[in-house]
Amino acid sequence: VQLQAFGGGLVQAGGSLRLSCAPSGFTLDRYGVGWFRQAPGKEREWVSFISRSDGRKYYADSVKGRFTISRDNAKNTVYLQMNSPKPEDTAVYYCAADSSYHSYSTWYKDKDEFLYWGQGTLVTVSS
Repeated sequence: VQLQAFGGGLVQAGGSLRLSCAPSGFTLDRYGVGWFRQAPGKEREWVSFISRSDGRKYYADSVKGRFTISRDNAKNTVYLQMNSPKPEDTAVYYCAADSSYHSYSTWYKDKDEFLYWGQGTLVTVSS
């Protein structure tokens, strides 16, 4: 059971990039999926989440209005569309998935609540 995040690379500020998260060994539509990122010397932070049940989407304030999370169940993939990225968005981006019950509504912001993780993909935004 694995997750793979890919699609990272070098992008100019104001451009666009789409990250993908695909599993092997399970069906992603049964899981809530989150994106996190970790910049050099910083802690891993939550970026976005899409729920498994009703497809609700949530975003960190820092990316709201610029990033869009979506899922394509036919392709068993979750995407993070990054529009108008900024240099401060430079980080390794990770996707994570979990299907268990959580006792509080904002559990998806906590990286420790996710069971499965991808290996990360580096996004570098040039100014």
